[in-house]
Formats: sequence, structure tokens, C-alpha cells
Amino acid sequence: MKALIALLPGDGIGPEVVNQGARLLRAVAERFGHSFELIEAPMGGVAIDLTGSPLPPDTLALCQRADAVLLGAVGGPKWDPPAKVRPEQGLLALRKAMGLYANLRPVAPFPALYDASSLKPEVLRGVDLLVVRELTGGIYFGEKRREEHQAFDACVYTVEEVVRVVRAAASLARGRRKRLTSVDKANVLETSRLWREVTTRVIRDEFPDIELKHLLVDACAMHLIKRPADFDVIVTENMFGDILTDEAAMLSGSIGMLPSASLGDNRRGLYEPIHGSAPDIAGKGVANPYGTLLSVAMLLRHSLQLEPEARAVEAAVASAIDAGVLSADLLPSGQSAAGTEEMGAAVLARLGKRA
Repeated sequence: MKALIALLPGDGIGPEVVNQGARLLRAVAERFGHSFELIEAPMGGVAIDLTGSPLPPDTLALCQRADAVLLGAVGGPKWDPPAKVRPEQGLLALRKAMGLYANLRPVAPFPALYDASSLKPEVLRGVDLLVVRELTGGIYFGEKRREEHQAFDACVYTVEEVVRVVRAAASLARGRRKRLTSVDKANVLETSRLWREVTTRVIRDEFPDIELKHLLVDACAMHLIKRPADFDVIVTENMFGDILTDEAAMLSGSIGMLPSASLGDNRRGLYEPIHGSAPDIAGKGVANPYGTLLSVAMLLRHSLQLEPEARAVEAAVASAIDAGVLSADLLPSGQSAAGTEEMGAAVLARLGKRA
């Protein structure tokens, strides 16, 4: 097949991990007989420095015509508040412009990395969960106001925003173990009470085969550490999903391991590791690219509908991990670690082609 893939390296370690993702995409195309056109564009802090905007019009236009978008990371101290134009504004604007309302974050720890987690191996066995985070509503997109002695952030959700993300999560649960946990704060927040009512109705009327449980966000945070294997699919609002998935990353041993996919009503999606730009290690060649490479697998699966290719990438990453090709964030202090290039090459070798 032919596909146009937009590459947005971004800031910090973003260019390093996206470079490994691009190498992997070229190797997949070569091995499986596809034609992928990869076009790079600036976004985030680097785009602010170049154009004054974190999401230049040309970058947005490229993303809107591409079949999929692979993003590295955005942000860094240079553009932190009190700067009025910030890299994260570009990411929020891109999600909104592309209509990407469902963020998928799978968490399935590799057995070879159990010791890298702060949890006991017996707690990690059998963990295979998927967090579906609502991505374009809630407090991140609500009205914001700052006054001399107070600040104001509005958290707003509409019925339709809840319906569409719950439908997406339930559809995914239907292909897994048919269990859905909806996370809210309905004992305090009115938006959460709306969320709970709408979720209950959607599952009752449209997905009667799905087992639904409601859980308060603080209880979910506790149970993600105490009994993570009990979860199948979790659906939650924007801010709760952002926080819970960073916590869940520790199940995998490092935040550098987790991929994500942001999807809407069509196949075009945005794919990125959930880690940040890590400016402290940028340019040192030590960043963990596995979250990006697993994001490539999600890109192949969800946007390009190439399931065998996605499975081949996931198997290659698993094989490299089993062989001990690990970055410093996955190893005890003092052990010899692999660099970004070495980790990428190890995955390519196991895929069968080098790029």
C-alpha cells in the first residue's frame, strides 16, 4: 500500500526517537512491499523559534492530508511559563483540529522488564490493560482566567463528547475481555456525574454484552498499583487519563516504554510515546526509543490497517528486550546500557531488514 506519514520530531529527545521510528517505517515498507512517504515538519518549541507558532499552518496542513502522524515530544524549560506561547498549545490545537478525541494507551509489561518496575513481579503478571482517555474536552480546553488574587479553569463536558469516547472504549473492550471501567469523581464534580449517567446509558442501550463498573479516580489510582491485572479497558476524562497513564507507566518499568494513539472518527491518527521531551538527556544518544517504536506498531494497526506488520514490530521489540538491549531507564544503576541507535538497530535486525 501507499501512505503519507507526517513526522513531527518536536523538542528535546523527540528528534532522536522519531528518527528511530522513521527507520522502522522504512524497514517495514521494504520487508512487506509498501510505499511510505515520510515528510518532516516543525512543531512545538522548535516551531515557535522558527515561526512564532507552536503549530505552523504548513505543519497542520501536512497532518490533515497525511494518512498518519508520528510525533516525538514537545516542550522544554526555554518555553515554560511565563512564556505566553508554549509548545503544548500546539499539541492541544493539533488534537482539536484533527478531531482526535480518543487517546489509547495500552499497558502490558514485558516479563523481561518485571524487575525494572517498582512493583513486585507477582503484581505485574497478567497485566494487559488499555486506557482510553478523552482528549479534546474537559479542563484542558475550558475557559481560563487569571486575576490578581485568583485563577479560574473551567471543566466542561457535553453529552456528545462523553458518548463518542465511551462508544470507542466499549468497542475496543468488545474485542478484548468485555470489561469496561469508567473512572470519574462523581462524588464531587458535576461533570463527573454527567459522565457517569451518560456512560451507564450508552453501555446499557448499545453494549449490553459489556460489563461496566464505575470507579472514583482516587480509588482507581490505588487499584492500579494494588491489583492492576483486574483491569481490562479504562475510560476516563482528559485530566484523569493524563495522570493515571503516567502512573500506569510505572507498571512497565519506565515511562519510556508506553506508546499511544490518538484517534477520531476516521483512520487518520496521531501516534506518540507518552514520555516528555527529557531535555536533560537530549542529544546524548541515550533516550529509550521503544515507546516510539511501539507507537509505530499502533500506527500500522489503526491508521494503515496493517495488522501483520504491527504484530511483527511488536515481536521485534519484545525480542530485543528479551535479548537485554535496554536503555539506562530500564536497568539498575551502574549496569551497561544500550544507546538509542543500538536499540533501534536491534529492533530492525529482528524485523529482518535494516534501514
